[in-house]
Amino acid sequence: MTVFRVLRSLGACRLGLVAALGAPLLAAAQAPQLPPPDSVNLDRLGFMSTFPPEPAQRVTLANSYQYPQLRWVVQHLRELQPTHNIRRGAGPVANLPADLKPLGQLSFEDAKGQTLTIDEWARSTYTDALVVLHKGRVVYERYDNQMTPHSPHLLFSVTKSFTGLLAAQLAQEGKLDPAALVTTYVSELAGSAWGDMTVRQVMDMTGAVRFREVYTDPSTEIFGYSWASGLLPRPPGYQGPTTVYDFLKTLKKEGEHGEGFVYRTVHSEVLGWIVSRVTGQHWAELMSQRIWQKLGMEEDAYVMVDSVGTPLQGAGLNATARDLARVGEMLRLGGTFNGQKILDKAVIEDTARGGDREKFKFQGLQAARPGYSYRNQWWVLHNADGAYEAAGVHGQFIHINPAAEMVVVKLSSHPVAGAAFTHPTTLKAWAALAKAVR
Repeated sequence: MTVFRVLRSLGACRLGLVAALGAPLLAAAQAPQLPPPDSVNLDRLGFMSTFPPEPAQRVTLANSYQYPQLRWVVQHLRELQPTHNIRRGAGPVANLPADLKPLGQLSFEDAKGQTLTIDEWARSTYTDALVVLHKGRVVYERYDNQMTPHSPHLLFSVTKSFTGLLAAQLAQEGKLDPAALVTTYVSELAGSAWGDMTVRQVMDMTGAVRFREVYTDPSTEIFGYSWASGLLPRPPGYQGPTTVYDFLKTLKKEGEHGEGFVYRTVHSEVLGWIVSRVTGQHWAELMSQRIWQKLGMEEDAYVMVDSVGTPLQGAGLNATARDLARVGEMLRLGGTFNGQKILDKAVIEDTARGGDREKFKFQGLQAARPGYSYRNQWWVLHNADGAYEAAGVHGQFIHINPAAEMVVVKLSSHPVAGAAFTHPTTLKAWAALAKAVR
């Protein structure tokens, strides 16, 4: 059985929680057999398209983890799960001027040396939306698979990067001390892996916590997280935690804090808990007040929540491609956009400098993301252009290239959760776009 079939059969296509999941597994596996993109287009599949939907067309909690149902779920999550709205406010929309270029026909060599165009790359990677900004102008924009400029899309681990920005900004304001122990802010975690961990180790994911992601073994912690958060239906007789925060309390230390980078979604949930504890506000309200309303977004966003309203601060954000492009442009401009300062420039500079590249090698992700590091929940490329990005499984990206004055947003519903299968060619696409817009 291929890795893809194992993940699909156990629900990972719906979870899509951890980019690192796919990296080591797929690196060692043969390329999976993927369905032709046109064969799993929502127009052809017809999910939820009749009134009422025919049984074969229905997407429910029972089958939402399957592929191709995932392609519908990433655009309609709040129809299946409880969510909390992130208001854009009543202010005017910040205009994104257009200066469209024929970038879809731009040719480049993929990781195997084969020539393809940007349009072909987008199609072959099951892209739902692709927006390219250059100097703040939309130079390329396409939507597929029923996606529109107004459609929110599940962002998976791109969510982490927003949580990281909130925490880094609070640290810059002196409201949060990265050198402090986690328990300074969340005493409830004293008996857990985070009991002697610093906030900085959480922000950069160098804290040691036993959180295994073995999708063939329901005894591993990824299943406990999924059951507690509501990402997967709980098995009969389940007696474990029923909220995200109660689940976090059960996790124990494994290894030495600070030894190396290990990608764990639960760190983002802890960081979000700290952010809310410091501010006394719900994560979604902070996102609305500090980012969404100030940026002049076109649409509200929303985040999935657990049974008591706790947001999934590592995987649950949903937003439109154009609004994410505004976020990327704000970061490219050093924290100011729409006539307002959103973040301190020092926060962005600290993030873009990246983390410890030697510690990044600790988990073995260097093969999938060569030369990268991780800082404030952002992936830093350390290339000549100073690029950095937010990334989520199934192909979600906010990519910022300061030297090329470029921002790219890519939202996808790829059958494979992990990044290793597609990332080498993604790097080639980023480079080709940067060269073309200069």
